[in-house]
Amino acid sequence: MRKTLTLILVLCALPLAAQPLRLPRPSPNATLTQTVGVTDIVIKYSRPGVKGRQIWGGLVPYDAIWRTGANEATTINFSDDVLINGQKLPKGTYAFFTIPGKDSWSLVFNSQAEQWGAFTLGVSDATPIEMANVFATLAAEGNYCEPLPVRAILNPDGSKTKYRGKLVAGPRCHRVVSQDVARAATDAARCVTGYGSAKGSCDGWSTSPMVYATLHRPVAGKSGTTDNNRTAWFCGFTPQLAGAAFVADPDDPNDYVGSGRSTISKYTFAETLRDALKGQPKLKFTPPSKQIAWHGDRDGTDDADTGN
Repeated sequence: MRKTLTLILVLCALPLAAQPLRLPRPSPNATLTQTVGVTDIVIKYSRPGVKGRQIWGGLVPYDAIWRTGANEATTINFSDDVLINGQKLPKGTYAFFTIPGKDSWSLVFNSQAEQWGAFTLGVSDATPIEMANVFATLAAEGNYCEPLPVRAILNPDGSKTKYRGKLVAGPRCHRVVSQDVARAATDAARCVTGYGSAKGSCDGWSTSPMVYATLHRPVAGKSGTTDNNRTAWFCGFTPQLAGAAFVADPDDPNDYVGSGRSTISKYTFAETLRDALKGQPKLKFTPPSKQIAWHGDRDGTDDADTGN
């Protein structure tokens, strides 16, 4: 991660300097083209250098998903529909992942071609915006809303653009979790941030107390790491805003960046939301009902937060 942070700082400084010297990438880009029958197959990938390292079972672990290269995910394009292990795969471009094994490999074709490796919690194509939207669903008390990049699209006369009677940039929402279940999940996630639950004391437990200490407003969330602390995530939300941040080394999946840098994602989340919500009212979460909350907790008629 230290190398990645340095690269970001250098890129930020480039507009203030003269024309930069173009240097080769440590893992250079490569393209492989092959025609099988009448079908053209094009594979684009970055070639990782061995550099004296153990690759199989070392740098690239067995039985774990791999991007089949370095840097951005490897892509494969088929000019025609093809059969892979007896299954039809429509023509087009796919992100190409593999799961290396000692005796056999598994192939994974992902329709989301433009992505960066497989740094995720659970599945290979999850992105920070998807993770953030999971927690936004809890903030919206069980309503899932598709993330949109714009708030409104206007016509020349200033009116909002519609298509077939619906706003083009209007909310696209539907309920996926009951309101009370979402409130209960939120109440449990409040313990993680140090904010404290409305239905219990959390027994003094918190893995990310710096989040509430930084925000000083109602907040819930969850920290997490992938296998062997190779990545470290924090996803969370207030009643108004949700976010997700993670730390990883995209060039070396065996670099255990999460073990010593797990707080980076937590502070990144907390400081970003603190600044984004500056001047906004400190809204409170609604506690879950007595029917779903643990019966040993207090009645939950009042939120635990004082609003300070």
